[in-house]
Amino acid sequence: MNVFSPLFVMCLQFIAVLFAAPAFAGWVRMVKCWFQGRKSAGLFQPYRDIFKLLNKDVVLAENASWIFRFTPFLVFGTTVLAGVIIPILSIDLPLSATADAIALVALFTIARFFTALAGLDIGTAFGGMGSSREKTVASMSEPAMLMAIFTVSLVSQSTSISHMVNVIAHGEFVLRPSLAFALLAFILIALAETGRIPVDNPATHLELTMIHEAMILEYSGRHLALIEWAGMMKLFLFTTLGIALFFPWGIAAAGDITFLPVAILLLLIKLFFAGIGLVLIEIGLAKMRLFRIQEFLGSAFLFATLGLLSYFMLE
Repeated sequence: MNVFSPLFVMCLQFIAVLFAAPAFAGWVRMVKCWFQGRKSAGLFQPYRDIFKLLNKDVVLAENASWIFRFTPFLVFGTTVLAGVIIPILSIDLPLSATADAIALVALFTIARFFTALAGLDIGTAFGGMGSSREKTVASMSEPAMLMAIFTVSLVSQSTSISHMVNVIAHGEFVLRPSLAFALLAFILIALAETGRIPVDNPATHLELTMIHEAMILEYSGRHLALIEWAGMMKLFLFTTLGIALFFPWGIAAAGDITFLPVAILLLLIKLFFAGIGLVLIEIGLAKMRLFRIQEFLGSAFLFATLGLLSYFMLE
C-alpha cells in the first residue's frame, strides 16, 4: 500500500476538488443568506446549476475562434491540475517533487490569460472591458501572492508546498510575525483572485462593477458549466492553500494513510469556519470602486513585503 499511497492520495484529492468545491460554494452562499436574513437555495444548489448547464446546448457567436471554444476546457483542466499540487489531505503527492508554488501560480496565470483572450475574442464591449480589468487586477495580485508565498518559503527554505506544510505542521511550533503578515496579505489576495467582495461581486451583472463575469457573458451550455465549476474549484483551492500554508495541522504526513480519515474530518471543520469567515468579510465590506482596488492590492503587497522584511530582521 505504501508504494501506491501517493497515487491514492492524488486520486482522493482529485475527487475532493471536483465534488467538494461546489458544496463549499453552496455553504458560503447559505451562510451569506442566513446573515442577510434571506432564504437559502440549499447546500446542493451549485450541483443543480452545473447539471442544468451541462444539459443545455452551446450557443456560439459567428466570429468565435478556437480560443473561445478551447478556453473552458483549459481553465477547467488547469484548475484540476492545481488541485493535485496543493497538499489538501496529505503531503504525500506524486507531483510535490516537481511542481512547487511558482508552478501553482503559473497554472492560475495560464487560466486567467486564456479567459481574458476569450473575452476579447468575441469583440463585444463587455468582454474587452472585463479582460482589461482582469489583467489590471492580475498585474497587482500575482506579485503580491508570490511575495506572500516566498515569505512562507523562507521558513521552510523551499518553494515546495508539501515541504512548507511538513516544516510548519511537523516542525517546532513558533509564533512568527512574518507568517502573520503573510497571512494578512494572502487573505486580501484570495479575495481578489477569487472575485469576491470588495474587489468583485460574483452575483452581479452590472456593467459598471463586474470584472470576471464580463469576460464570460458570451458563454453558455457546457462551456459555461465548466467555467462556473472551475470558479468554484478556484475558491476551494485558495481556501485550502491558505489552510495548508498557515494552518496545516491535521494534514497527513507522508506514508501515513491511516490518518486520512482524521485529515478529511479536520478539513471539513476548517472549511466550515473558513466559509463563515469569508461571509463575515463580505457582509462587512462594500464593493470597491475600480480605482480603489489598486490601493487594496497595494496593501496586500505591503503586508507581504513587511512579512519578508520581518523574517530577516527578527528571525
